[in-house]
Amino acid sequence: MELKSIKDAFDRVATKQKLSYSKTNEIVHLLSQEIDKALSILQETPSSDTLLDHRSILADVKKVFMEIAPITQLEAAEKELHAALTKYPKVLEKQLNPDISKAYRNNVEFDTHIVNQIIANFFYRQGMFDIGDCFVAETGESECSTRQSFVEMYRILEAMKRRDLEPALNWAVLNSDKLKQARSDLEMKLHSLHFLEIAQGKNSKEAINYARKHIATFADSCLPEIQKLMCSLLWNRKLDRSPYSEFLSPALWNNAVKELTRQYCNLLGESSESPLSITVTAGTQALPVLLKYMNVMANKKLDWQTMEQLPVDAQLSEEFQFHSVFVCPVSKEQSSDDNPPMMMSCGHVLCKQTINKMSKNGSKSSFKCPYCPTDVDISRCKQLHF
Repeated sequence: MELKSIKDAFDRVATKQKLSYSKTNEIVHLLSQEIDKALSILQETPSSDTLLDHRSILADVKKVFMEIAPITQLEAAEKELHAALTKYPKVLEKQLNPDISKAYRNNVEFDTHIVNQIIANFFYRQGMFDIGDCFVAETGESECSTRQSFVEMYRILEAMKRRDLEPALNWAVLNSDKLKQARSDLEMKLHSLHFLEIAQGKNSKEAINYARKHIATFADSCLPEIQKLMCSLLWNRKLDRSPYSEFLSPALWNNAVKELTRQYCNLLGESSESPLSITVTAGTQALPVLLKYMNVMANKKLDWQTMEQLPVDAQLSEEFQFHSVFVCPVSKEQSSDDNPPMMMSCGHVLCKQTINKMSKNGSKSSFKCPYCPTDVDISRCKQLHF
């Protein structure tokens, strides 16, 4: 799906609409000016004055109207707008496939329990606890094991929205060792925010005492940040006009919220993004490629339902690549459950089907490695698990 083409087409329509609107206003304004001018002349002229012929005034107005040619100009602007509006649906039809079911495989079996758990987990991760509970009840699933943990997470996040850092700090201190193992600076970020809240309350002495007690312990890893925090006290009453005005940015709180969410999920053994979101987003990226290939297969009368692997390479963004992939250097085929990677005695790796072909389906007890002069003993080939 080429979204840029759709956006460009939309922008063209929007531009034409603005031009049409501007032109219409301009013409109406010109006509209004001429009418007001004529009325003013008529009102200023005494009724007894016969020197000025009212008909001549109206004739002048008519002449000006004919010179402006409002109907012609409006029709021209309307014609251009109509042409752009007519082309836009055609662009949508070309870029947006109305029938995405072509890429659906009806022979794929899903574990309904796992799918339901993923959906319920998504609702809880988004803080939609009522909807999640309703979904679990309707599907007859058992309560999601992480529900209570996410309730606690959102209690902390809601407190942070009120600029109450106590629940977040308590959680960070309780999990301090685990956060250090994850190389997260969340605890430092939270203490920094609390320090700034105290300092902005015009209590510099209390802020310094807080820094000595809670922030000084991070000096080895966060010294430059600590130095900035302490120097900001010199500009306490005019921090917005100081070199440290960044400390007033809402981005500091937003980043702390994101980091807390990420680390909270990490300690739960959950990914930073919900499995449902990842699945839908990855599928959205791959869908246009599959739909395009489906049309090719339909023309060649090939059956997509019987294929065990994707017939084309659906390139996904790096964040959606979770597993190592092995491609046989001889056959150029990607490994699968039926055709796993096998390490030979010499250390080189080929796919199982390639080894079978080179050994004539096992009729030969050994064969020469295609990458070194070693004679490979089939019995010593071992399956690799990535």
